[in-house]
Amino acid sequence: MSIPTGTTIGAYEILGPLGAGGMGEVYKARDPRLGRDVAVKVLPAALAADADRQRRFELEARAAARLNHPNILQIYDVGQHDGQPFLVTEFLDGETLRERMGGAPMPVRKATELAIAFAYGLAAAHEEGIVHRDLKPENLFITRDGRLKILDFGLAKLTRPDAGEGTGATVPAADTAPGAVWCAARSSIIARTSSRSAPSSMKCSPGSAPSRVKAPPIR
Repeated sequence: MSIPTGTTIGAYEILGPLGAGGMGEVYKARDPRLGRDVAVKVLPAALAADADRQRRFELEARAAARLNHPNILQIYDVGQHDGQPFLVTEFLDGETLRERMGGAPMPVRKATELAIAFAYGLAAAHEEGIVHRDLKPENLFITRDGRLKILDFGLAKLTRPDAGEGTGATVPAADTAPGAVWCAARSSIIARTSSRSAPSSMKCSPGSAPSRVKAPPIR
């Protein structure tokens, strides 16, 4: 994690690191204007120089910003800090579904509630012409008060012109994460997480809302 505590990014004061992954570093921060905690995701300088990574980062912001749903992570702001793109989201306190699956078995009633919340969030994205394409336990977050949030729209497909990508073509993306499957489709490169991909994805087809619903179940 490369940004020290106390650094100001835009209007936000960094309070400490939350984690890092292939598409950026995430920090807890404070918005002094509204008096609330937020999460700031920053694309490191080494990745910001990669055009594909930057386009994927921007796609995540555009896709999620179109969505206003209680089961989808909310985007507050975007900007640049010393040449590094950043986006600001609501701050979530809890754990990913992957982390939750590592503990005690989840009661059937609670699992059903989360599955319904997940379906509502996914349907809301599909209604806006956005297909997530990277649904997995790491991208589903359960807050301490039991709410489910869908995270990380960095591999999303925008299927309508008004969704922000003109023809609805997939935005090229680069990812070196283990298990990624690379497909050449419609003159674009599509990255997928192979263990969670729908069958159509493995054939390098562009994917659709129904293909996401038919993706292999989370084990």
